[in-house]
Amino acid sequence: MAERLVGKQAPLFELDAVMPDKTFGKVSLEKIINEGKWTVLFFYPMDFTFVCPTEITAISDRYDEFQELEAEVIGVSTDSIYTHLAWINTERTKNGIGTLKYPLASDHTHAVAKEYGVLIEEEGVALRGLFIINPLGQIQYEVVHHNNVGRDVDEVLRVLQALQTGGLCPANWRPGESTL
Repeated sequence: MAERLVGKQAPLFELDAVMPDKTFGKVSLEKIINEGKWTVLFFYPMDFTFVCPTEITAISDRYDEFQELEAEVIGVSTDSIYTHLAWINTERTKNGIGTLKYPLASDHTHAVAKEYGVLIEEEGVALRGLFIINPLGQIQYEVVHHNNVGRDVDEVLRVLQALQTGGLCPANWRPGESTL
């Protein structure tokens, strides 16, 4: 039986990552929470695939909008930081992702993907799971879907803004509109 995560404290983690300046570092959910920021945490199956670069670069291209909303973005797969760096160092026109504005983290032990309920254990990869975590460390939004379909950055930003209103947002709510 699947366990609900929305409304619960997010499992804390610290992972090795390739940082935006292409150095190796660490990403820590606890650090982001202590800074009073929102977190957009997304899992993807693996580097050097076809759908993944489309969404990873789309999020990077809109990263400034996440920053304006006081949100940090972390991308995670079960690949190593060395594979991440090789993918970042590959041009977008050659199925790479080029320079990113947020870190790509390595969950090579599969522990974090498992805690967030997105690990396909028999394959050792993650489903496309996305979690929005508030500054108190509570999961406010979770969506997990088939690996053949990429995410919509507009929808991620819309949901983040809706959550930040603190109000009741009706279907098709858009930023700037009234809440209920």
